[in-house]
Amino acid sequence: MNVLEDAVCGPGMPSIDAVGYRVVHPGPHLDRHQQITEDVLKDLEQAVAFAPLHDPEAITLIRETMKRFPRARHYACFDTVFHQTMPAEASTYAIPIEYRRQGVRRYGFHGLSCESVVDQLRSASDHQGAEFPQRMVIAHLGSGCSVTALIDGASVDTTMGLTPTGGVVMGTRPGDLDPGLVLYLLRQAQGDRVAALSSVEAILNHKAGMVALSGLPNDMRAVRKATSADARLALQIFTRSVRKAIGAFAWLLGGLDAVVFTGGIGEHDAKSRTDILLGLEPYGVILDTAANEASSEPHRRVSKADSQVAIWVIPAEEDRMIAEHVRELELRQR
Repeated sequence: MNVLEDAVCGPGMPSIDAVGYRVVHPGPHLDRHQQITEDVLKDLEQAVAFAPLHDPEAITLIRETMKRFPRARHYACFDTVFHQTMPAEASTYAIPIEYRRQGVRRYGFHGLSCESVVDQLRSASDHQGAEFPQRMVIAHLGSGCSVTALIDGASVDTTMGLTPTGGVVMGTRPGDLDPGLVLYLLRQAQGDRVAALSSVEAILNHKAGMVALSGLPNDMRAVRKATSADARLALQIFTRSVRKAIGAFAWLLGGLDAVVFTGGIGEHDAKSRTDILLGLEPYGVILDTAANEASSEPHRRVSKADSQVAIWVIPAEEDRMIAEHVRELELRQR
């Protein structure tokens, strides 16, 4: 924090008028990007139960930064806002209504990343005079992973749900599980109720996913280099989970016009893209091997010219989207 403060407050730097933050989960009461007040912070503190891996650090950072820049306006930008276009049949859980009334629903995440992909792809389409893809899937693959289905650039479904723990297999998170398995883990946990919940929460957020399968650190590069059977199985399970998600959304959308890879793995691991799209040529998905393995352009099409489905690699620009939202919110203040 001191390094950042020194960098933005050094000689010749303009004064700080506004600060934007990425906040993963707003909870059930906050449904738009907005200026942070004490009431907003209280809502965020109540939302920690939904995203214990992300929100506590964000709240700590916000409070500390507000102390250091007391004259600036501070804004929270939420990963869930982009997915508010999902229909009720996509966001509603089949659980008793009293829990749904408490805000238990599928929120979706990586929204700022998806929004940045749509923005970049729309700009590229306008520049090239090309048609923007109507039916699209965005695979945000990194330490956290999600797959999102879009129609005309709007989210209609996504793999993450109430929390960023569900969906496809991730670095330290398991993705979708049989709910009965969570009950089993709770019954097996040692200690009182609080200790049991903490133990299972630690498993689901920090000790599952690729690290549990491979026995290796949370780094796709290390898993790729490994030669063990566990590492191979981890890669197979990861690939299968993403393929299943994309396949399900392709059916839901009635076909695909584009698949976009983003996030640390999505942008930089050509082998993951190859394996995820393997054998789909009969369905009009034809990867250009040379373009896929090239790394000169961060924003590039990696499908062949005759591919019916465009395949893109587009960088996640969450920071830019936060800056743009903060700018819009600042303009409303004037």
